[in-house]
Amino acid sequence: MKHFDIRRPDNAIRKALTDKIDNLTKPKGSLGRLEELALQIGLVQQSLSPQLKNPCNILFAADHGIEREGVTVSPREVTWQQLGHFSRGGAGINFLCDQHGFRLVLVDAGVDYDIPEGHGIIDMKMGRGTGDFLYEPAMTVDEWDECISRGAQVVDMVYADGCNVVSFGEMGSGNTSPSSMWMHLLTGIDLPDCVGAGAGLDNPGIKHKLDILSRSLAGYSGSEDIEEKLAWFGGYELAMAVGGMLRAAELGMIVIVDGFIMTACMAAAARFYPEVLEYAVFGHQGDESGHKLMLESIGARPLLHLGLRLGEGSGAVCAYPILLSAVNMINDMDSFAKVSVTKYF
Repeated sequence: MKHFDIRRPDNAIRKALTDKIDNLTKPKGSLGRLEELALQIGLVQQSLSPQLKNPCNILFAADHGIEREGVTVSPREVTWQQLGHFSRGGAGINFLCDQHGFRLVLVDAGVDYDIPEGHGIIDMKMGRGTGDFLYEPAMTVDEWDECISRGAQVVDMVYADGCNVVSFGEMGSGNTSPSSMWMHLLTGIDLPDCVGAGAGLDNPGIKHKLDILSRSLAGYSGSEDIEEKLAWFGGYELAMAVGGMLRAAELGMIVIVDGFIMTACMAAAARFYPEVLEYAVFGHQGDESGHKLMLESIGARPLLHLGLRLGEGSGAVCAYPILLSAVNMINDMDSFAKVSVTKYF
């Protein structure tokens, strides 16, 4: 697997950041999470005046062999149809990116369709969907390694254009199934607690999905190596997101984490490089079963809980204005030393 040089931010600047935040014209701690975010972003950027520049939402799309086992209500063709929809505008992630000033970057990681040129979709296709992990590995370790590298390459592209804050989204019918498997493998939480409705399964559908995933887990014949397990039960778009997250942290970027699927990707990234969590802001807690448990397992505190379960990076983009408020707070508020206000705490 590609090596990343991810380091915890230097704490030498922490006292100066804390002093600046504490001496803004407000009671100490009265802006709560905004103060915490300003400190985190300042530490990452090693600056008393941090800035968020050219935000991007990178959306990886791919299909999954396990989809053919009836684990989702969303048919396979929806993946490429929605990817085309994203490229034209008018989808959920489009209006959110437009509203909050995000560039939407679309990547074909492994869609089961030949996307024609001219739609602005980056071609990183690994194949026309993964293998069906009920019977075979979803991907090989070599494919996993290549996905990690390709995800990192996409982040290099946006970084070169001046982006220093990035979120990740996904599109892939059935992709809550590999995410549930990753959650179980990475956290040790019982598989039934990791499996939910996905795109809208009813209770019998969820029961069938759990049965398929349980049989898949029981049929695993690989090694105990976590990389092989993640590849076996993974997805092309998930692995590319892991690579993207790791490269973003290596470059000192802020990573806004979306919902259940992207939290599973961040948990995978943190298994290899725990330092990546220093660069992560968890945008929201979604309504997919297990998301709260997974967030708790990695010590994450999401900013929002809006009942979202769309994916695409939607919850991360929704959370961005809160990060912007934190940065504006530390940069634009006066200090007690600057104005004639008695320090009232």
